[in-house]
Amino acid sequence: MTAPTLIFGWGNPSRGDDALGPLFVEHFTSLAVRHPEWGEVECLTDFQLQVEHALDLQGRSRVLFVDASLDAPAPCSLTRIEAARDASFTTHAMSPQAVLKVYADIEDGAPPPCWLLAIRGERFELGEPLGAAAEENLKAALLAAVDWIAGEDRELVRKS
Repeated sequence: MTAPTLIFGWGNPSRGDDALGPLFVEHFTSLAVRHPEWGEVECLTDFQLQVEHALDLQGRSRVLFVDASLDAPAPCSLTRIEAARDASFTTHAMSPQAVLKVYADIEDGAPPPCWLLAIRGERFELGEPLGAAAEENLKAALLAAVDWIAGEDRELVRKS
């Protein structure tokens, strides 16, 4: 049976702050065990989004995509996203909006409601550890996700 809520974090743990997506999922999974009131939540991670991830959206009520970002305001932002064919559609790695578009195309219908939690990162070089600022931003992102999972689905920029 498919959990109604999916949290999907992606990134490369060997590239400094790019590890924020998978680290977020790891921390959130630990929190979710202590909060049965959040209901059934499935958490997934990968190095990057691909066409096949559209299938992970099937049967979901809502989805939270989580990634590190150089462009996000610190510490993080949470925005509702819609299906869109963009430049990433034909590349090796896709945007979450392009994954939603693939879902819409194969299902011939709208994807479930989806949000992007972008966590501010600064250091993405191969072999770098997670930066101190990224660690603090991760904490703020977890707080934003707690609000989101509780049904407060508004867009926000979490202040440090």
